[in-house]
Amino acid sequence: MSIPLLDMKAQIASIKPELDAAIAQVVAHGRFVGGPEVAEFERAWAEFCRARRAIGVSSGTSALTIGLQAAGVKPGDEVITTAMTFIATAESIIECGATPVLADCELETALLTPAAVEPLITERTTAVVPVHLYGQPVDMEGFRTLADRRGLILAEDAAQAHGASWAGAPAGSAGDFASFSFFPGKNLGAFGDAGGITTQDEALADKAAKLRDHGRVDKYRHDEIGTNARLDTLQAALLSAKLRHLAEWNAGRARVARIYDEAFAGVDGVDPIVIKERAVSCYHQYVVRVPDRDTVLAGLHERGIGAGVHYPIPLHRQPALEGRYDESDFPGADELGATVLSLPMFPELGDADTRRIAETVAELTAVAAGSAR
Repeated sequence: MSIPLLDMKAQIASIKPELDAAIAQVVAHGRFVGGPEVAEFERAWAEFCRARRAIGVSSGTSALTIGLQAAGVKPGDEVITTAMTFIATAESIIECGATPVLADCELETALLTPAAVEPLITERTTAVVPVHLYGQPVDMEGFRTLADRRGLILAEDAAQAHGASWAGAPAGSAGDFASFSFFPGKNLGAFGDAGGITTQDEALADKAAKLRDHGRVDKYRHDEIGTNARLDTLQAALLSAKLRHLAEWNAGRARVARIYDEAFAGVDGVDPIVIKERAVSCYHQYVVRVPDRDTVLAGLHERGIGAGVHYPIPLHRQPALEGRYDESDFPGADELGATVLSLPMFPELGDADTRRIAETVAELTAVAAGSAR
């Protein structure tokens, strides 16, 4: 029997009556843009993240772009982020007219560190955007200290970190703002594109809310140029229904991760991404490093196991960013891009199937190593 990388159908089936009721409620009142469910979800998401405010927007990318703009990033600024992330992180910086400055990441965790960022700070640097990659938060205490000491905006790219925490503080609570994606495949996913901003700063929240809605003061008055990046009512209603189950689903992901961890302990050639002692991952992905990744990946697919890769091409090697970076400056990101392998990860994945996946990965890795000798 085949095992997908992510089984969204199983999750939807488990709460289908709640989702149907949420949709029916919106259809009944007909306020598909700006309906009451948007504000209801914003309140619930802010509470979940222990943030003062949450602003619903149309995608994770728009969340980061609008958050940076609301925080004061402007054309000509430099914004430091990691080379190991999805391209949307750099896109948002560029959309603000700023320059993305890339730092290399730790090999063992795939995360950005304050120590890697500080040497890159210049007089033009206004913000740093660490990415909570694969569901594991970065060292937010270290980044908060660095940002405060150097006078920088601290923006959490929390697109993969729904329910993760560092030293007890939820992702989305410690930065000047955080951006979340509610893309369908996320731990908390909509039925289409959706995103959100969290912040403790009321003024930043008010500006973000205005920017997502054409810079609107009232129906026909606009005191600045914004965009159309609103969270629609149907998506907000569905997200609220699913949010009630997020903690339980994350616990299911942690169970799967523990089985993988136990299975890979002592297995030569399979190195799971390390979770730091003070971090609680929400396991958006379970990622291992294997030397002959593409051979192992092909073997998994042949056996009906839907593994994937996040991400094979780091930012400094993306064609859209060609010529901006010295490619020799990012050995950690390069090694990760060549070796990372994402294994099936979803709360409904059974223990026996999880062990079968791990055994198959170990077997294929050993075979690939033997062939290379």
